Amino acid sequence: MNALAGAGVLIVGLCALATVALLLRAMPRAAFVLWGIVLFFVPVWVGVNAGTFWAAITVVTILAIISCGGSVRLSPIDGFVAAFTVLVVVEFAMQSMSLSATVIALMEWIVPYVWGRLVLARLQASFVTHWLALLTTVAAGLAVVEFVSGVNVFLFLPAQGPSFEEWGVLQDRGGFVRAEGAFGHSIALGASLAMGSAFVVAAPWRARTKVVALGLIGAAAVTTFSRIGMSTLVLAVALSIFTLPGITRATRATVAVAGIVAAAIVIPFLGGVFLTAGQEAGGSASYRGGLLDLVPLIQPLGAARDLEGAVINGQYLGFYASSIDNALLVVALRAGWVPTIVLTVCIIGACLPLLRHGGATAANIAVATQIPSLLTVAFITQYGMYFWFLVGLAVASELRRRAALEPASAVIALRPPGEGIARWPQGARIPAVRM
Repeated sequence: MNALAGAGVLIVGLCALATVALLLRAMPRAAFVLWGIVLFFVPVWVGVNAGTFWAAITVVTILAIISCGGSVRLSPIDGFVAAFTVLVVVEFAMQSMSLSATVIALMEWIVPYVWGRLVLARLQASFVTHWLALLTTVAAGLAVVEFVSGVNVFLFLPAQGPSFEEWGVLQDRGGFVRAEGAFGHSIALGASLAMGSAFVVAAPWRARTKVVALGLIGAAAVTTFSRIGMSTLVLAVALSIFTLPGITRATRATVAVAGIVAAAIVIPFLGGVFLTAGQEAGGSASYRGGLLDLVPLIQPLGAARDLEGAVINGQYLGFYASSIDNALLVVALRAGWVPTIVLTVCIIGACLPLLRHGGATAANIAVATQIPSLLTVAFITQYGMYFWFLVGLAVASELRRRAALEPASAVIALRPPGEGIARWPQGARIPAVRM
């Protein structure tokens, strides 16, 4: 009877998901907004138990892929992502990679990448930019409220998953409780705000609106007391205002002046906090430097041996088993050098258009400025999924930019020098040119 009831609940749940998927298919804009709200405001410990625990952001990302799926042009980077996926699946089949590591790689890295690649198939880039900028600003405002009030409202949401024990604990630094928002960790929040700042600069907003939003995001980054979050925020804003097309001189000047004034106010405060937390900050830096001792354990393919009880050159490495704050090192320890190199090529490839004139987009700026973070924080909570979504979006944005240039180049090539534009009789159909 219990099995029958469980099967009935499963069928009802699948029918409900199918209905939601069909509705979102008809409303791609609503699908994206829903995904963004879940990304920024629903912690990873909120979800559903169906055989195993499914975080809300994972479920909504899959539904979003179904709703916004369409034909897309492929990129060489897609080939590297596919190669990484095959390597992970083969390693799991050969029992050289754990089930949990495989699920994380597929559900938290590959699935968001696919969503980022597909999102522009049915949505305009300006719509995506506007909503990511808006959600980032709202998340920043809530982080400031959290810091001032000392209350994180997201901790009161029902803990439906085991990750609450790991991510539902607030951190402190220098006598202050660090803001975490719905991201479960101050560094994850700070890094996510930094990525979102590029979309604020790129958003079709007035200059003063952008300055206010960036000021709020900067204040929120300060409340995380995350050095990598604040530094990548500065990088993202600086790179955005000087490389994004369409940014006026007035906007550049206003943002630059506001940034200098904000730095003059904030730096003395942060200096006092980090001085108070000097031992903690020093220990954190020493810990990250010590992670290099794990490099000899990495295999070309497959997971490294268990860190519990591991000793190299007389040094005990077991205390790294619970936490490794280095995204690329985590990938290497779980899957091996080869998959890590493949994945790194994907990240670098998504950033390469930045080196070309006019190739900057909010997405590739966000990804590029997070590269330093990958050496100081793992792909934790929603931060990892957001990062890989933006990698996919960066690839999609570059392909769309190239496609927009193709018709113009085709017209120039087909038009004889010195001739005017041919005028077609009214009502006549202009023949299509196949390229």
